[in-house]
Amino acid sequence: MSQRPTIHTLDTHFLGEPHVIATYLMESKDGLILIETGPSTVYERLCEEIGQLGFDPSDIRHVLLTHIHFDHAGGAWQFAQAGAKVYVHPVGLPHLQNPERLWGSAKRIYGEAMEQLWGDMQPIPASQLVATTHEQVLSIGGIDITVLETVGHAVHHNAYQVDDRIFTGDVAGVRIDGGPVIAPCPPPDIDIEAWKKSIQILRDAKPSALYLAHFGIIDTPLPHLDELERALDDAAAWMKPHYDAGATVEEVQPKFVEFSRQRLRDAGASEEEIDRNEKANPSYMSVAGLMRYWKLKEQGRL
Repeated sequence: MSQRPTIHTLDTHFLGEPHVIATYLMESKDGLILIETGPSTVYERLCEEIGQLGFDPSDIRHVLLTHIHFDHAGGAWQFAQAGAKVYVHPVGLPHLQNPERLWGSAKRIYGEAMEQLWGDMQPIPASQLVATTHEQVLSIGGIDITVLETVGHAVHHNAYQVDDRIFTGDVAGVRIDGGPVIAPCPPPDIDIEAWKKSIQILRDAKPSALYLAHFGIIDTPLPHLDELERALDDAAAWMKPHYDAGATVEEVQPKFVEFSRQRLRDAGASEEEIDRNEKANPSYMSVAGLMRYWKLKEQGRL
């Protein structure tokens, strides 16, 4: 029988801020299991958090990645160097084995900020990478972990279910310090319809709690997921007339940032909390993602 593990929430203090990027740690009979790593820039902080629990980073034998965006997977290679296996969606796996293309595309977006935000990213040997499939059960050290392929935010996205708790990556959105639910929509993979199907996969799993990467535990999963769907629809609907008018991404970005910040203000968030949300989910990134979504819809490619 699978054991019900204790789950430790680790705060990576990304960019020096609390409650921006979480990773999660579980003890098993086959070493520690880490869900998400954050970027390599938070590795030292993460090692401190692990040490405070009485463990050593080398005790981590299994790393589960929800997807390969840098804020979730950028530090996976550091744990692989210490011997950990890394589990990932098959579409994302080649990019961890050879991150040059992934790094290059991100460099075009972030430019000189790459090093400050994400640090380095080194290849992970193929022998340490494990491709997953939808509804596969990973039995690791007495813990059964069900893989849920949950695309829409990214084409290489998984959630992971342990008993009635689900680690959701970005498929369940962003929620910082009890604020409103935000739908992170960066390029290039946003597909609203696919995302809604993934939200339904989460609902159908009947979770008691969702473990968000940004940030923390949601113990009211169904209302949370309903709010996320509304947020997705609101963001896509806001973007559509700008796309139809032929506006450029650069023209729309400041308007969408203000739309996003005002939504947080209307929910009672302070400017400090709004800034923290922007670190977790830079709203300007969603403009290119949603513009591309509407373009692909118009072309009949989604």
